[in-house]
Amino acid sequence: MIKFINQSKFTKIPDAIFFDIDNTLYSYEPSHAAALNAVKDKVVSTFSISPENFDKAFKSARKEVKERLKLTASSHSRLLYFQRMLEIMGLGSQVLVALDLEQTYWRTFLSKSVLFDNVKELLDDVRLLGIPMAVITDLTTQIQFRKIIYFGLDNYFDFIVTSEEAGFDKPNPAPFEMAMKKISPKGKCIWMIGDNAVNDIYGAKLAIEAITLQKVNSSSDIGSEENTPDLAFSEFNEIRKLIAVLGH
Repeated sequence: MIKFINQSKFTKIPDAIFFDIDNTLYSYEPSHAAALNAVKDKVVSTFSISPENFDKAFKSARKEVKERLKLTASSHSRLLYFQRMLEIMGLGSQVLVALDLEQTYWRTFLSKSVLFDNVKELLDDVRLLGIPMAVITDLTTQIQFRKIIYFGLDNYFDFIVTSEEAGFDKPNPAPFEMAMKKISPKGKCIWMIGDNAVNDIYGAKLAIEAITLQKVNSSSDIGSEENTPDLAFSEFNEIRKLIAVLGH
């Protein structure tokens, strides 16, 4: 599926392309579910905690951390989630256990993560056209770097901007403005490819007047009103075809 909302904006190849990572280049939810289950199994077997009590404590811990840290990279920290979860369970901070749970989570997460079809092929096409590329992503720098390396994408992107580096999560303008400063595009035609109608689409429009391409998944809908993308697509092969047409 490819749906042009503002087809008039797609008349030439872009001067730069910015990509989100999570749920844009791969499916986040299956990886997260498997990772959290691995942590649950470890906690249940180690501390004789019921699965129901784990779920309740984790949900409360995550909510507390997010409410306290709001739109910052550390609000996504699994280490903080697990530390607070153990405290809610009455076990104290358990520093060594919290670190082990974080490692278990991300090790499992990465092992279950698979790039969407045609992601690398699209990136190859873009590189051959000499279009600079950057990643703009929420979450802490270390794990996002690990994801990029795990997927074998570290040689594709010219620059990476994480919300930890920028100081704010999307849709705050800071990450987008930092990416623009780093990449210094030759022109003003910037594409932003992301799945989230607010964080990626609205954020990029507001901050840098980007042309926006929304990756639509089974769990997401095409943005509307101020969050409306210029184009919506479900398969990266459709963007490869678009790039090929514009590049000739």
